Amino acid sequence: MLERATRTIKTAALLLAAYFVLNIALRITLPHSLELDEAEQSFFSQYLLAGYGPQPPFYNWMQYAIVSVTGMSIGALVVPKNILLFLCYLFYGLAGREALKDQALAAIGMLALITLPQVSYMAQQDLTHTTALLFASSLFLYGFFRTLDRPGVGSYLLLGLATGIGLISKYNFALMPVVALIAILPDAEWRRRALDWRMLIAVAVALVIVLPHAIWLQGNLAFASSDTLVKMAAGNEPAGIARIGKGLLAFLIAILAFAALPVAIFAAAFRRDFVRALSARNRWTGMMERMMLASLAGIALIVLFTGSTTVRERWLDPFLLVLPIYFLAKMKAAGLDFSAGLRRFRPVVPVLMACVLVALGFRVVGAGLIGTYSRPNVPMADLVREMTRQAEPALVIASDPYVAGNMRMQLPHVPVVIPDFPVAGIPAYTTAGGPVLIVWRGKKTATAADAVMPERFSSALTAAGIAPQEIGALSLPYYFGRQGDNFALGYAWVRPGAR
Repeated sequence: MLERATRTIKTAALLLAAYFVLNIALRITLPHSLELDEAEQSFFSQYLLAGYGPQPPFYNWMQYAIVSVTGMSIGALVVPKNILLFLCYLFYGLAGREALKDQALAAIGMLALITLPQVSYMAQQDLTHTTALLFASSLFLYGFFRTLDRPGVGSYLLLGLATGIGLISKYNFALMPVVALIAILPDAEWRRRALDWRMLIAVAVALVIVLPHAIWLQGNLAFASSDTLVKMAAGNEPAGIARIGKGLLAFLIAILAFAALPVAIFAAAFRRDFVRALSARNRWTGMMERMMLASLAGIALIVLFTGSTTVRERWLDPFLLVLPIYFLAKMKAAGLDFSAGLRRFRPVVPVLMACVLVALGFRVVGAGLIGTYSRPNVPMADLVREMTRQAEPALVIASDPYVAGNMRMQLPHVPVVIPDFPVAGIPAYTTAGGPVLIVWRGKKTATAADAVMPERFSSALTAAGIAPQEIGALSLPYYFGRQGDNFALGYAWVRPGAR
């Protein structure tokens, strides 16, 4: 059955669609306490802005549009994400069809994306903006390969669309069109594609998509880059050779971590054919090699010039995503009969699918056994139910986006804000039209949370001449947790006009 399902892109897509439906069902079945990125999307989906902070706004815009129509729910967060991931696989298969000129190999390439842990597991676990980046990167590969093979207005439109979406999905995507251009320069025919007048259409489409955020970014560059710089910062590492060496070592480890599993699986499935194919070359493999080498060289230069000692595997997503197509193109260029390898490879796909689903489920339901808790284990529904037992707030003020997003999930009709977002300062309590609930994270212990209000809230209330009516703390057991393992929240009620 699986062999038949991998003969064409259409049937492979149906298999993947069923897989993503299972992922949706699993997440909806698990507790609705949100992962970090889910919570941020829950919170930010209240607002339509040109920029939201350190991440570009494509995913936020998509989430805002969906929640505006459907309302806030776990399904409104999970279904769009899985659709994007499905489209990532689909466009990757279409890109493979352009490069491999073989429906069966393209279908295998589409399914082989699941061998990349950043695509198969990490994206399902939490990541949102990276999910958008994966979608945009696959769309870009399809538009780029199609433009090289079958140039037309539609191809250039697609290329511009993918570039625009990619640039407002993750900032590191900006390197993608640059390395694509570098990759085609040695080929005279493909070089003409970049000089074609229709490239202006692609540029125009990309600019239209990027322009609203680009205008915002011009005045908020420091804010937008702060998170990335912190993650890349060397901390107390002194400047010099040691720092550079540490950064390059981290870069090398990230490459190995990204590529190790697909290389191992392809090598195990195709055995000697895979090794023999590594020396084979054709026009397409050469172009993909130049893309990957140019992108890795670009990242290495960034590491050197910024002094970064941290490189995360997911930063390589758009640049090494092409690996499965590249491996298949290599084997096709070798002209070998690798049908036996394909038969060995096919059973790997459902096994990896099952492993992802089991791992995603077990990290939550098995948390008590391993003593490590995921964010869905946090008893948010119970905590919110307890603190709002006497009244429903007219406004929630949360300490951070994680708490804010979870509060909105549990109280979808109540506006939720955090200090300094979306406007500077604490909101005017007297204009809330009802009781205001302030919520913050408690101590990370198994005992009751500290019921002392954080200074950032208490000083604002004092300055406004407002006295909280109640300050409390809750500490409840984790879902599927061990006895005595609790999560804590502190809270305070403020009523307009109370002095």
